[in-house]
Amino acid sequence: MKFLHSRFLMVIILSCFLWTLSAIVSPTVLAVTQIKLSDLSYKECPPELAEGAIAPGRDFMEANCFLINGKAENTSGKPVVDADVYGRVYDANNNPVMENRTRLGSIDQVPPGTSEFELRISVAEDLPTPLKLEQFKASGFSGKVRREFLR
Repeated sequence: MKFLHSRFLMVIILSCFLWTLSAIVSPTVLAVTQIKLSDLSYKECPPELAEGAIAPGRDFMEANCFLINGKAENTSGKPVVDADVYGRVYDANNNPVMENRTRLGSIDQVPPGTSEFELRISVAEDLPTPLKLEQFKASGFSGKVRREFLR
């Protein structure tokens, strides 16, 4: 019984220490910044980017490579890093190109104001074009979410 009591006390002390340490070391909370995406278009990838492309979610199916580009509007006044891009891509028959997947990639840096962006996607070779790009948006933070020293 005495062993269990001292072990319980040790767990309580260790928990308090870790809680205090996390409060001291924790970064300030970063708010999500919404990025408006507009003027969307796409083009086929140059051969050096397209080589070896496979379709996501399919077992090693040949794919076509496309670059989606457009404008990203960051109204926060601060640079945004690693902005996740979400959207829906449909083929010529209005079938989803990436079923059950709306996160398409990320933009490394979005400076304040309006800037150009480009995003690479792979689409199964058997899906008909032209592609339809809908409901595109992005969001990110003004600082890295992962901390380098914690890796």
